Amino acid sequence: MSTVFKAISPAEYLVRDRKAEFKSEYFRGEMFAMAGGTPNHSLLTANFIREAGNFLKGRPCVVYSSDLRVKVAATGLYTYPDASIVCGPLEYDDDARDTIMNPAVVVEVLSESTEKYDRGRKASHYRQIESLKELILISQEDCNVERFVRQETGGWLLLQETNRDKMLPIESIGISISMAEVYRNVLLPEANKTEST
Repeated sequence: MSTVFKAISPAEYLVRDRKAEFKSEYFRGEMFAMAGGTPNHSLLTANFIREAGNFLKGRPCVVYSSDLRVKVAATGLYTYPDASIVCGPLEYDDDARDTIMNPAVVVEVLSESTEKYDRGRKASHYRQIESLKELILISQEDCNVERFVRQETGGWLLLQETNRDKMLPIESIGISISMAEVYRNVLLPEANKTEST
């Protein structure tokens, strides 16, 4: 006997997610538990937030951690980016004021288990956020940061930085952060292989 899938509404998802001990994404009637991160994943996220936060002091933009839920209004996806930057007032999904809809920058640290999704369907969702100017993907396998920058034509330009000695510009909000600081204390698998040979 087959099991009948019973979709839940966005309102039901929000009630459940707000009570849950772990975070879940929501899309088209389904909740998906989000996997925990590795030490490198956590450190890369913390490093990015620290550096961006320092450069944003006194500016109208603020960086937020993965505890902030984001709704993609155009597609109905609810998710938790590893970091997000909002410029100006927050636009909330509802009166609970714990879900925002207007990030200017979204950051995801790529994991082996989620990289295909983060690069594919999830990135496609993010690019439909009207306020989004840049989508940043940070690798934890090697020193590699990819920036997808919205163009005036509506298309997206891919820019990549792999040099630890360079700065990583986030042009849409007028700051640059150090690649060395983003990867500070991160033990890359690539480096481990070199040291063991």
